[in-house]
Amino acid sequence: MPLLVTSASGANGDGFGALLAFAADGQCRGALSDDLRIADPRGMCTSADGKLLYLNSGDDRILALDSDGQVVLDSGRIPGLNAGGGVVGPDGRYYVGLRSEKTIAAFSPDMNGPPVRVLPPDIVPFPRGFGFAADGRLFLASGIGPDGAGQNTILAFGPGPSLTATSFIDDDEVSPLDLAVAPGGNVLVSSEYPFGAPNAVASIREYDGTSGELVRVFSPPHDVPLHRPRGLRFGPGGVLYCVARDAAVAFDYASGRFIGTVVSRSRLNGQAITFFGPLAIERRIGGGPKIPR
Repeated sequence: MPLLVTSASGANGDGFGALLAFAADGQCRGALSDDLRIADPRGMCTSADGKLLYLNSGDDRILALDSDGQVVLDSGRIPGLNAGGGVVGPDGRYYVGLRSEKTIAAFSPDMNGPPVRVLPPDIVPFPRGFGFAADGRLFLASGIGPDGAGQNTILAFGPGPSLTATSFIDDDEVSPLDLAVAPGGNVLVSSEYPFGAPNAVASIREYDGTSGELVRVFSPPHDVPLHRPRGLRFGPGGVLYCVARDAAVAFDYASGRFIGTVVSRSRLNGQAITFFGPLAIERRIGGGPKIPR
């Protein structure tokens, strides 16, 4: 199954501005799709049934691709959407972080109708990833924005209809960039602290899903660079993946052992990572836009 990475572009790091596919050996197979509606892509997530890949486009729209890489659903342009991360919630809807409105909205699985705001605007200074626990709680990471302003914390909401937020962690060495909920319920964030600093420490930090206490820190060996870690995703076999500026790395989640660098790509500027599509899809990726080697 191909490994997919969204590569941001423009002011966000001069990446490829494409949805890239990588083979099992880490070789880039090119862009998954040449559809012009895919621009400066960010968050992505497979649908509840695994048949679609939801993708946040910098063109202020949400797309859904099938296993052949074709766009089959399109929200249409929603001015000011500015969608960041995305996850499928327990109700099957596709939830996205709205960076300008500083909140979260949900789209119906078939993209019919406008997005529904599930939290008030300005709920955090700058949203940096979110996820749902099995009991329905919603965890929202708050980080530092491109302008240097923000607040480093994680908020917990619910479960239930209550919008009351509680501070979930107390960690002076975290600056969240993405969030994922582990199968057992613990909360993980990719972190760069201090954010944007030349000497920033990059890591993946795991917190107890009940108490919010720091459980452990995942980090590669000192000779393996990890800069600007972003998207987190659990893959087959209990492997935790994290995509960063020029690479994607993998850890055995159960033991915390560093498995290795699964993708090494200059200018990758990775934002989100996932697995999607059959192996046969690799045979048609070459028809997409040329990606520099």
